[in-house]
Amino acid sequence: MSEGLKRKAEGSRDSDGKKQKSGSPRKWRVDHKDKGGNRPGAPTLNAGDSGIWVTCDRGAEGKCIAELRDLFNEYGTKLYGGASSATQIGQESGDDDAEIDIEAEIQSEIKKIQQTSRTPLFQPIRIDASCLVFFKTRPPVEPGELVHRICSDAHEGTLPFRGRFIKRLTPITLMGKATEHGLKGISEAVLKPDFHTPDAESKKFAIRPSLRSHSALKRDDVIKQVAEAVGPKHTVDLKNYDRCILLEAYKNMCGMAVVGSDYETLKRYNLAEIWLERKEKDKASRTERTEEDRELVVDKDNDGGPDTKLSGRSPSTQGT
Repeated sequence: MSEGLKRKAEGSRDSDGKKQKSGSPRKWRVDHKDKGGNRPGAPTLNAGDSGIWVTCDRGAEGKCIAELRDLFNEYGTKLYGGASSATQIGQESGDDDAEIDIEAEIQSEIKKIQQTSRTPLFQPIRIDASCLVFFKTRPPVEPGELVHRICSDAHEGTLPFRGRFIKRLTPITLMGKATEHGLKGISEAVLKPDFHTPDAESKKFAIRPSLRSHSALKRDDVIKQVAEAVGPKHTVDLKNYDRCILLEAYKNMCGMAVVGSDYETLKRYNLAEIWLERKEKDKASRTERTEEDRELVVDKDNDGGPDTKLSGRSPSTQGT
């Protein structure tokens, strides 16, 4: 009897004669991500952001992010001392002569510090694209200044090779929607310091647009709109420019930055090419020093030999 009960419990059947599954129903794992690969609450690209686009080897996006995090944190401390935007605002807005509610000011500063302490200076954003990563930045970081300093140090040899997967760095001063209206807005804000100040001199400029996973704006239309935003006071020169305008469009977002005339010298901010050139120069320099050392040794050997020109006699007849 007990044997029959066991069999019934192990494999009971319904009214149709089908075997019922024992235990709880199987639960399927659901990966809660949006189409861009981000989890709910994860940071995303938004209008008003600033940051740095970085290209890398295919399949090495995670390793590239790890290298960049160390590099950016090092230079963030070097350039900005780890200062938060809240402390800088507090220092700049101080006025000894103003009548200030001390208690309200303290609470305001505490709130600002708490908000900025939760947001790092450099924050990687997951991008639904191969060979491409983005780091969002916040004040006091200035992406153009940061990228130029890193590439200059690599070019001069003060930043030794340390990145296997990092390729090109493209700073973004301001980001907006990838529409004609959005492009107009970021053009007015980003171009003003270099082209539209009252004392701005006439400059030669070039435009370098890059459109990824984007079809709303056409390359020629982008160049034309940005050139019109620069104004007729300045002239186009694709080789000997004073300023180069970088524009990156990705899906429904676009960003812009203005860089200096050494952009080509610094390999268009491609760290891999800068380090490769540095390596070749160092190798050539070592080869040249080796040749000079060999010539110096030969000269010393010749100087140490007998003087065959003494008294016009050969060494065998000297002293006889």
